[in-house]
Amino acid sequence: MTLPGPEPARLSARDRVIVALDVPDAEQALGLVERLDNQIYWFKIGLELYLFEGNRIIEKLRSLGHSVFLDLKLHDIPNTVAGAVRSASRAGAKMLTVHACGGPAMLSAAVEAAASVAHAPQLLAVTVLTSMDQSQLSAVGVPGSPADQVLILAQMGWRSGIRGFVSSAEEVAAMRHTFPAATLVIPGIRPAGAATDDQKRVATPAAAIAAGADYLVIGRPITQAPDPAAAAAAILAEIS
Repeated sequence: MTLPGPEPARLSARDRVIVALDVPDAEQALGLVERLDNQIYWFKIGLELYLFEGNRIIEKLRSLGHSVFLDLKLHDIPNTVAGAVRSASRAGAKMLTVHACGGPAMLSAAVEAAASVAHAPQLLAVTVLTSMDQSQLSAVGVPGSPADQVLILAQMGWRSGIRGFVSSAEEVAAMRHTFPAATLVIPGIRPAGAATDDQKRVATPAAAIAAGADYLVIGRPITQAPDPAAAAAAILAEIS
């Protein structure tokens, strides 16, 4: 399965940036979309917004001409995740996250479910959250570094049929080298001088693209800026 639209290497800056609509309801989400003045093609819907609005918010964004990255990080038994993938396919999202920690059986079930339905989203396996550093990994019993764990999980995902991954920008160069054909979606993006907030492993937009990222997920540096449109324009200019 390939991502709809142009090949990543040919994407414009506008096509590479995914703005995270991490807000509680559709009113605030659509207000941000409007303030961005049609500069952005992709929007991410995460748990906070999706649990309140459901598929209605996906349908609304699609009606406005946007593509949706549905970031639910599915992580459950294989049968449950397979059913969730089929349901998400009917909603019309173009990308959907599953959690690589669910293991090979779960990932394989997700891939098989996506292959069984029309217009399925591209599956992206989330490796290690960008909020996790070495101390956080150690606390959950993972002895290796974030970089090591990202590659372990991505290799397992690739063997299970996953062809897209989410990692931090710190790992993107190694990921691109190991998986030259994979779609790499990179969160934790912060323009130079911006606060890192709760993110531990971050990079600037230009650095992440130079290292091999296909898509950048950017939230608060745009959505909480005094002028979101100006903030987005600056990031697009940096990438260009």
